[in-house]
Amino acid sequence: MKANQILASLEARHPGEKEYMQAVKEVLLSIEDVYNEHPEFERAKIIERLVEPDRIVTFRVPWTDDKGEVHVNLGYRVQFNNAIGPYKGGIRFHASVNLSILKFLGFEQTFKNALTTLPMGGAKGGSDFSPRGKSNAEIMRFCQAFMLGLWRNIGPDTDVPAGDIGVGGREVGYLYGMYKRLTQEHTGTLTGKGLEFGGSILRPEATGYGALYFVEQMLDDINESIAGKTISVSGFGNVAWGAVKKATELGAKVVTLSGPDGYIYDPDGVSGEKIDYMLDLRLTGDDIVAPYAERYPSATFYPGKKPWEQKVDIALPCATQNELDIEDAKKLVANKTLIVAEVSNMGCTAEAVDYFLENKACFAPGKAVNSGGVATSGLEMSQNAMHLSWTAEEVDQRLHQIMHDVHEQCLRYGKQADGFINYVRGANVAGFMKVANAMMQQGVI
Repeated sequence: MKANQILASLEARHPGEKEYMQAVKEVLLSIEDVYNEHPEFERAKIIERLVEPDRIVTFRVPWTDDKGEVHVNLGYRVQFNNAIGPYKGGIRFHASVNLSILKFLGFEQTFKNALTTLPMGGAKGGSDFSPRGKSNAEIMRFCQAFMLGLWRNIGPDTDVPAGDIGVGGREVGYLYGMYKRLTQEHTGTLTGKGLEFGGSILRPEATGYGALYFVEQMLDDINESIAGKTISVSGFGNVAWGAVKKATELGAKVVTLSGPDGYIYDPDGVSGEKIDYMLDLRLTGDDIVAPYAERYPSATFYPGKKPWEQKVDIALPCATQNELDIEDAKKLVANKTLIVAEVSNMGCTAEAVDYFLENKACFAPGKAVNSGGVATSGLEMSQNAMHLSWTAEEVDQRLHQIMHDVHEQCLRYGKQADGFINYVRGANVAGFMKVANAMMQQGVI
């Protein structure tokens, strides 16, 4: 494989899709040597097939607001690869949604799902609709209109969507209600459902919980413990909330949260009722973190800045893609941060990732660190298929084991001769080998 030639061809075919190109480039460059050890992959054009989605469904979503005015948004579903199982991946409602972002997310999801060891392919979907500032009735009507354009392309053994940014339990409920009405069947076609109708215990916390289990494994490998460590977290939504809850439970102290308006630094730690207040902040719909510092005098608000300037032991980007850039990376390395782990998808820019690796920093990518979220969605699919509901202890035990297995796969392919663990390479190669071998066995399709 000549990675640069494939990237040039892909960019010519899909100009301007920078997030998608960034995700593909990271994977291709890290797997190139392994790929070239398998001439059968080259003959079957595995990479050329793998970097293009199986299909993209695009549709208009007309809906009516509370004043009777009609609006039209775009809806998408990118079904990237189903070599190892039904398509699986979230739905994102945000004004920034476009095909480049959804293709990057679907591509990443393919490898992330492979790492979980569960039989799930990769997909992603969404719309440029923003729930912010909308009434419950408007969000319900939009979700129903969105599902009207999507329902024929999903199903429990075809494609199982979940939530993502802008799509929480409320939105999943509205989407599932419409799907159930259209299909006249009650199946596990969406995950992240309410507990009353097939949802799994711990699903809202799972991405953050799983991330901390993975970080525990990273620390153990360098003979460190999470107890007593200080942690910087970005964001304050469900992912950050789960990470803060589990970090605090494990004896660490989380000292930052952030939003588009800046970040707060709380040297006393985000614990107890402060963790609950994170959700209260989210429910206001204002998408700002500043009120935290007004409520808790121990905290200081830094407007327009990012939390990575604070000296901590562990840094966890939990907000969105490319939120941590090379200047942030330099600060973290200079501060001798023990671990940087992406909890958001592609939370670091390519330049930041390169800087971490060049300086032998202990860094792990989102496709490994945040795989606990989709893993728990996979567990929800299993419960739905068996018409069972597991306890919190059962789900947590399975999640813990899955994250241990993900870490072991990263070690298998990422541990270098000098003992340094390149988690980026480890995660990419492990995920790629599973998908590539499945594709080889199924023929050229």
